[in-house]
Amino acid sequence: MLTNERHEFILNLLEQKQTIKIQDIVDLTEASESTIRRDLTVLENRNQLERVFGGAVLPGRNLSEPTIKDKSARNLEEKDSIAKLAASLVQDGDSVYLDAGTTTFQMIRYLRDKNIVAVTNGLTLVEELNEHGITVYLTGGLLKPRTGAFIGAQTIQSLKNYRFDVCFLGVNGFHPEMGYTTPDPEEAAVKRLASSLASESYVLADHSKADKISFAKIMELGDAVLITDSISTELRETLEKKTTVKVGTR
Repeated sequence: MLTNERHEFILNLLEQKQTIKIQDIVDLTEASESTIRRDLTVLENRNQLERVFGGAVLPGRNLSEPTIKDKSARNLEEKDSIAKLAASLVQDGDSVYLDAGTTTFQMIRYLRDKNIVAVTNGLTLVEELNEHGITVYLTGGLLKPRTGAFIGAQTIQSLKNYRFDVCFLGVNGFHPEMGYTTPDPEEAAVKRLASSLASESYVLADHSKADKISFAKIMELGDAVLITDSISTELRETLEKKTTVKVGTR
């Protein structure tokens, strides 16, 4: 494969997958690792991609974040299977932290028969929790319109008043080396603190988040159990070297 053909192939692959690994490109192109690394450097210098540990992402994509409306329309069946499994881990009498997000929102209908207390930084979750008879505390803080999440110093201060039996978080990406990530550092800080205040932490992420890397790191992979819907056997084996992986079924 000629250099220009490889460059075009790499960019097309990146457009499809959003995140690519050097080893995957090596396997698909049968070029040497050093050649692929040079290719990525050339493409990065042209601002056509951004190098990350072990691979590359599209420029600026690790900073972008879909709206609540966008997220709500994606992978509904997968999110439901994750939410159902996650809710089954909650016991009567638990204090629960529910992160702002569409998958945590899906959990609520499966929690309605449990005697729990919930704390959330998600504005969109409050009415649903209330309608299902679940006692709910809202953190407050600075409202982020794009995601409906409260963030910032007031949110952090509010969270410090609580301790949780179990914490459920959404993320924008999970990666064997880069851990759990999200585009906004302030939102990452809220997630990280909530997890530190819980006896058990779970990350809810469908297969579209696999191998994705966003701008702000939340925590290491091993800091929470990952609940997902379906991932490749190879990736699951890699992830399970660092954390527990639970897979929801439809």
